[in-house]
Amino acid sequence: MADTVKYLLDESRMPKVWYNIMADLPSPPAPVLHPGTMQPVGPDDLAPLFPMSLIMQEVSTDREIEIPEPVREIYRQWRPSPLFRARRLEKALQTPAKIYYKYEGVSPAGSHKPNTAVPQAFFNREAGIKKITTETGAGQWGSALAFAGALFGIEVKVYMVRVSYNQKPYRRSLMETYGAKCVPSPSAETNSGRAILAQNKDHPGSLGIAISEAVEVAATNDDTKYALGSVLNNVLTHQTVVGQEAMAQLEMAGDYPDIIVGCTGGGSNFAGIAFPFIGAQLRGGKKVRVVAIEPAACPSLTRGRFAYDFGDTAHLTPLVKMHTLGSTFTPPGFHAGGLRYHGMAPLVSHVCNLGLIEAKAYKQVECFSAGVQFARAEGIVPAPEANHAVKGAIDEAVRCKTEGKSKVILFNLCGHGHFDMQAYIDYFGGKLTDQHYDEAELAMALAGLPSVPATV
Repeated sequence: MADTVKYLLDESRMPKVWYNIMADLPSPPAPVLHPGTMQPVGPDDLAPLFPMSLIMQEVSTDREIEIPEPVREIYRQWRPSPLFRARRLEKALQTPAKIYYKYEGVSPAGSHKPNTAVPQAFFNREAGIKKITTETGAGQWGSALAFAGALFGIEVKVYMVRVSYNQKPYRRSLMETYGAKCVPSPSAETNSGRAILAQNKDHPGSLGIAISEAVEVAATNDDTKYALGSVLNNVLTHQTVVGQEAMAQLEMAGDYPDIIVGCTGGGSNFAGIAFPFIGAQLRGGKKVRVVAIEPAACPSLTRGRFAYDFGDTAHLTPLVKMHTLGSTFTPPGFHAGGLRYHGMAPLVSHVCNLGLIEAKAYKQVECFSAGVQFARAEGIVPAPEANHAVKGAIDEAVRCKTEGKSKVILFNLCGHGHFDMQAYIDYFGGKLTDQHYDEAELAMALAGLPSVPATV
């Protein structure tokens, strides 16, 4: 590892606040709407699902939101996380570019997800909540919330997308080790789950369906709240500890990124690494090129429509304006389960619509090929989701070589792949294939988008 340079911040330089990009945007995102009245939702409308402290963060326009000391105390177990200069990868690519990656796989759950799971559990505990429901795709978020729930004495129930539940038994076991209950979704436990199973008893599930089940349980039980691992403004804000630390670490290295790359599913890790830099640019700082990488089999930013839609399949959530493939769209069961969501975070969609970021879509096999190349150079096996960011960063470095330009590339290695080795077994066995969504199903899902008055 001698050729890989690691930049570590002193614990005293761990962020004391979360950064809220809402304060710096040239125009606000579209309001969240109540599906019955088509009027903007208020805090009381969200109260059945979330504690008021998180609701107020969701609607906040303050640039800085203080991180409570009990949360920072837990963060110290893995934060500040390391920033690496990937010199061996640079050498293998023969690129003049400098490649840096922020490594979030050092958290107890193995990904960036505890950055928001811990504060969400904390604020629920402070509100007297004893039970939380949630959904998970690949299991990174479910593992993180299970970990956080154990720390704060909260009972956690996770509805895990069925295809991932079957693909990733060790993720499920990790959740159970932390004390959470993990249920394959769609399940027979909820009305929304039973309705899906009645149509197809072998349904592979989707994040939209799992969200419906978790929301239904929270909304119908007064002692239970709901937690979401991506998409929401407050979740993206919690993740900005990643980008804030990266800024300070790059300052230590004497560099600043020209290009930032992040994988995108719901948008949390992407926002975490990119939003602080975009905010600095909006305040007059250096312009950066920001690239969101998504799976070609679930391409919300590159193929979706920027429109109002439900965040779940059973239409239990408010309407949000986002890049969406349609709430009834079910992606194929590719291994990057954390990126298998029909929509994109409204804030990420908004900055994309403003032209502040660009988006690219990659196929599964080429992403795993990039992940293997990265592992053989840098020694870290990326999660399937993170492989998309690795592929994006490698492509940018190769472009620098072709153009003969030296640029600084930063990407977020959002988690390790130690619980995803079956995917690598399939890759080396030639069983991992590029999966494609059904164009007819996509057209049908987009045709079913809710009708929203043009005056909104």
